[in-house]
Amino acid sequence: MNLMPVLFVPHGGGPMPLLGDANHRELTQFMQSLAADLPRPEAILVVTAHWEEEVVSITNAPAPGLLFDYYGFPPESYEFAYPALGNPSLAKQIQQLLAANTIDARLDNHRAYDHGTFVPLMLMYPAADIPVVQLSLLSSLDPAAHIALGKALAPLREQGVLILGSGMSFHNMRAFFSNDPSVRGKSETFDQWLSETVTAPQLDNPERELRLREWASAPQGRFSHPREEHLLPLHVCWGAASQRSPVAAQNFNGLLFNTAISGFIWR
Repeated sequence: MNLMPVLFVPHGGGPMPLLGDANHRELTQFMQSLAADLPRPEAILVVTAHWEEEVVSITNAPAPGLLFDYYGFPPESYEFAYPALGNPSLAKQIQQLLAANTIDARLDNHRAYDHGTFVPLMLMYPAADIPVVQLSLLSSLDPAAHIALGKALAPLREQGVLILGSGMSFHNMRAFFSNDPSVRGKSETFDQWLSETVTAPQLDNPERELRLREWASAPQGRFSHPREEHLLPLHVCWGAASQRSPVAAQNFNGLLFNTAISGFIWR
């Protein structure tokens, strides 16, 4: 049976990948090229770093709008449109999958697509012709809970659903705009650890999972993620891939504001 890949993308800063920002050029080109390397999905499930709830929440509207959850950008960045339909039947199935794994989840009829969803999708699938469901993080920010969430979602891969984790492999806002010459080296140290954790074939699943659960103890872990909401979509991705294809490939490695960032794919 063909399995859809699982994908983790660094989505960049706010709407900047859509605005031609020079710092994002490499990342933008990567996201624009991604779809050509993937089977066409029946639907897309986006695990976004920009939505946290006490209970896992799932968009259930038939046609969600856009949530411009950023500020201080040019007027055109508040006029984007991405009219991809939702998929309430898939949302209900996701809720049932989670319930079968003793994970409470709620359907949200009002939540719009935030920029963690519409920025990468506008670049990957500009025609907006694939249904999209958006999934929240847990406000507990517990890495083990997010791995478990991903494991419960794994059957969706057999149905042509692309599980897309949208976050950042490095997310320290002060560091992005710092003149400290040590920042790049610190980000590269964590990036090397993260890449090894998800791509090294010699690691078995228990060791890989332990490393992800204890990511804050990794070299430069807390420097790279003072708050972990942008890393946890990766935990969901690994959980979803862990049984059938636990070893990722690093499909993006570049610099953003002089810090190392990476993307990964599990096939």
